[in-house]
Amino acid sequence: MTTPAASHPEAIAANPLYQQLRRRRNRLAGLLTLVMLVSYFGFIGLVAFNKELLATPLIEGQATTIGFAVALVLMLLSLATTAWYVRVANTRFDAMTRQIVGEGK
Repeated sequence: MTTPAASHPEAIAANPLYQQLRRRRNRLAGLLTLVMLVSYFGFIGLVAFNKELLATPLIEGQATTIGFAVALVLMLLSLATTAWYVRVANTRFDAMTRQIVGEGK
């Protein structure tokens, strides 16, 4: 019985387009991971070493602090990085995957 080349992991792994897909996916994941790590560790550093800054009100006389605003920005950043990855995965990576699978048939 003959099976398509796409069902053989060795054939897929040897495909130059698959290698390119892996490089692009890993590069994007690494970049987004680095962005989030720097952001979170920066926030924790501010909490540890500059509490006064985070406790400062955004507007004089109001209860909302800079720390609250920074935490909100971190949450929005995590949503944005997730949305960015999903968009790239659904457009570029899925198209490349379909092309790789199509070459194996």
